[in-house]
Amino acid sequence: MTNVALVARKLAVLEEHLRRLRERRPTDVTTFTADPLLQDAIAMSVLVVVQEAMDIALHIAADEGWEIAATYRDAFAVLERHGVITAPLAKLLGGSAQLRNRIAHGYASLDAARLWTELPEGVASFGAFAATVSSFLQRLP
Repeated sequence: MTNVALVARKLAVLEEHLRRLRERRPTDVTTFTADPLLQDAIAMSVLVVVQEAMDIALHIAADEGWEIAATYRDAFAVLERHGVITAPLAKLLGGSAQLRNRIAHGYASLDAARLWTELPEGVASFGAFAATVSSFLQRLP
């Protein structure tokens, strides 16, 4: 059975970093692209949000005795197959694994303008993930 306290702690961290992302994103891309420290702060919060979401997905799957995902992308697909999140949400979140790797490992430089543009949709998607997982936790015995 899912360790509710552990997942709830991870959700709290995820939601705190979503709040930081909403507050830190400037209203215009020029301000963002001109400020490397702000780019770093936002990239770090994105990394934390994505990592916490992947950890949550992996913990739930393991605790429930479901199949173990072979990749971070697949972690969200496992939750979708078991009715925790929708297929469109699993697809959106699955793509975030690649962004997480680029930030964490420096595989390629980040496109600051693209990050600024896509941030609102990403925040909304991870907010939906948090709400859906919270609902799942409430349904557990």
